[in-house]
Amino acid sequence: MLSQIIDISYLIAVVLFVLGIKYMGHPDSARKGNLMAAAGMALAVLATFFTPGLNNIGLSLAGIAVGSVVGWLMSNRIKMTDMPQMVSFFNGMGGAAAALIAIAEVYSIYHGSDMGAVALMLVSPTSTFYFYFAALLVSLVIGGVSFTGSIVAMGKLQGFVSGKSVRWPMQKLTNNGLLVIIAALSVLFFFIGEGNEMVIYIILALSLLFGVLFVMPIGGADMPVVISLLNSFTGLTAATTGLLFDNKVMLMGGVLVGSAGFLLTVLMCKAMNRSLLAVLLGAFNSGSGAASDREIDTTYREISLSDASILLAYARKVVIIPGYGLAVAQAQHVVHELEKLLESKGVEVKYGIHPVAGRMPGHMNVLLAESDVSYEKLIEMEKINDDFPQTDVVVVIGANDVVNPAAELDPASPIYGMPILQADRAQNIIVIKRSMSAGYAGIENELFYNPKTRMLFGDAKAALAKLVEAVKAL
Repeated sequence: MLSQIIDISYLIAVVLFVLGIKYMGHPDSARKGNLMAAAGMALAVLATFFTPGLNNIGLSLAGIAVGSVVGWLMSNRIKMTDMPQMVSFFNGMGGAAAALIAIAEVYSIYHGSDMGAVALMLVSPTSTFYFYFAALLVSLVIGGVSFTGSIVAMGKLQGFVSGKSVRWPMQKLTNNGLLVIIAALSVLFFFIGEGNEMVIYIILALSLLFGVLFVMPIGGADMPVVISLLNSFTGLTAATTGLLFDNKVMLMGGVLVGSAGFLLTVLMCKAMNRSLLAVLLGAFNSGSGAASDREIDTTYREISLSDASILLAYARKVVIIPGYGLAVAQAQHVVHELEKLLESKGVEVKYGIHPVAGRMPGHMNVLLAESDVSYEKLIEMEKINDDFPQTDVVVVIGANDVVNPAAELDPASPIYGMPILQADRAQNIIVIKRSMSAGYAGIENELFYNPKTRMLFGDAKAALAKLVEAVKAL
């Protein structure tokens, strides 16, 4: 009877997970979806404590208490600009948990009380043996890669690890060779008898190293793809850990996270014009490798607040393109105020959203939804690009690489081939930016030197606030 109640609780939890993901697909219902998924997880954890034969309940409760306090404090203190770093950190902790569980299982197998049975199983392995250790190895390897890879990704986003693509001689050979060694040792594990405990620890060490080497060559412009991919890795480890313990809700939860992360990775690859194989092999920011022979006039033009306000107030159609600089300046509320002010003057205002603007998938959508910008005004790249020729003014706020024409024009550019918001097709372009510095990809933005572009220098929040006042004065 008790086991049936637990199974029903797990089923309800999985349904809540599915509904949570569905509702999180729209900003208007995202909060409800998040609460539903959290309720599902709480139910799953509660039901697990009633599992017959469960040990170390006190220690488990202490761990939950500590984790809950830390999570609560981090979620309340984290800035919206630092959200991608927190996502990477939490994702890494999920991978670390899977790897530690696998190691605990290994230790229990080789140092537990049933060593006689284990020795017999190693000498005469069964299909159950192969299935069990295959799941254990996946949790160990992918968990280790996800942990160190996510921590390096967090470091790149936070700035204490270089955000540029860090490469070394024979980098691809090193990474791919290390991956082959891990795979070979994993296969060898099944055929070398009782001495294979040390192989497990060697595999873990190499997996941790591979996670670092896998992410280091990846530049900042490709970071959203990496975050999504590592998230799918962690989901996979949760699923295999569920197999290890025959825990249905952990298995299904891991499948949901892994598949959702994988699908998002495919969408991000499409948005970045990368193949999934290139992602897996670390072939990021490759460009053509040739030196660019294109000559660009690097003369830029500035615009005053007065001229910018007149240009906006008397336009018929304005498209705002937000980027990471908007998030850094916490200017989402001010830009919403500008939007409402322009609309009161009869101006049509929309937002052009690039799939990888910011530092993680959906960053701009979440940021603007926080300031109550209507979801219907957030137009994806594929749709908004057709509107630019009929747009009177494009306002680029803190965006850089996602509007850089070099992605379409310069085969030598590291972002060549990446679909962009074609802001250069608009009638007028205003760029609000602190300086002429390069974006996260570390390259010049050719849009800044377009004859139709005018630069409005300053902090995004301060500049927009002054622009709001100037428009009001008209």
